[in-house]
Amino acid sequence: MIRVLLADDQALIRAGFRVLLEAAGDVEVVGEAVNGAQAVELARQLRADVVLMDIRMPEVDGLEATQRIAADDDLAGVKVVILTTFESDEYVYQALRAGASGFLVKDTEPEDLIRAVRVVARGEALLSPSVTRRLITSLASRPGRQGAVGDSRRVPGKDAQGLSRLTEREREVLSLVAEGLSNDEIAGRLYLSPLTTKTHVSRIMTKLDARDRAQLVVMAYESGLVVPGSAASPA
Repeated sequence: MIRVLLADDQALIRAGFRVLLEAAGDVEVVGEAVNGAQAVELARQLRADVVLMDIRMPEVDGLEATQRIAADDDLAGVKVVILTTFESDEYVYQALRAGASGFLVKDTEPEDLIRAVRVVARGEALLSPSVTRRLITSLASRPGRQGAVGDSRRVPGKDAQGLSRLTEREREVLSLVAEGLSNDEIAGRLYLSPLTTKTHVSRIMTKLDARDRAQLVVMAYESGLVVPGSAASPA
């Protein structure tokens, strides 16, 4: 059973998400928070697997709460998915740098919401849709994006120096992770077995001290391995 914590200051949105998620059968909503501070506290108390985190909340917002969760070693297993709207796209890249595993728009389809929770719960990043790739590329290419979040230490292996520890094949795999490809898709692209691809990704995360695949994407952009605009494909 996947344990989910909902963090949103709007009761109607929390209620709607609870109904959708609990209808899945393998998801349990273990708590609800109305602001970021409460989300961090409940994440500690309830040991949620996934936190669905709104950005705009009173007192402590979703970005700050995500940073606090990502920085807490006791919450290393907790994955954060940011809930946003297209009007708040500017925060998405910052959220990934803060430690979020991905993001969803609030009007996402029910099946996509459930899929997202399952994907993140098993340790993958919610970065495969083409709209996500375009958005990350757009944000990464904006002047001043780097360092936009105060705690830049959350970006592991920051800059090109970290890439020097990777083999040529690992750099290839990392660039495809940055495109939002799954392990199976990377395997197909590079003519590798899925197991070999998974091993490469695991080794890359270890070498770069990455929390998850989302941070690998940030690393690929900020190091210059992936040039903004080159990885995204139009949709």
